[in-house]
Amino acid sequence: MLQPIGDRVIVKVKEEEEKTVGGIVLASNAKQKPTEGEVVAVGEGNFAENGNKIPMTVKEGDVVLYDKYSGTDVKYDGEKYLVLHEKDILAIVK
Repeated sequence: MLQPIGDRVIVKVKEEEEKTVGGIVLASNAKQKPTEGEVVAVGEGNFAENGNKIPMTVKEGDVVLYDKYSGTDVKYDGEKYLVLHEKDILAIVK
């Protein structure tokens, strides 16, 4: 498995539905980029200027919402992931 460093987080992207409520099948270029996923790995966090470690807010298993155009798409072991900084995560879904 991938292990992120610093304040990076690896998210398994939740795929969007391919049909609308009315049953219309969407073309791949008409679908919006997903903004929700499950955290699968978390880095150890960054350090403040005074040397203290800043703990991560998210943990493995959290479902999160993230900024639409943030992160880097990665394909590993046949799965699609998104690697992003913790600051790009907008919320944890409860």
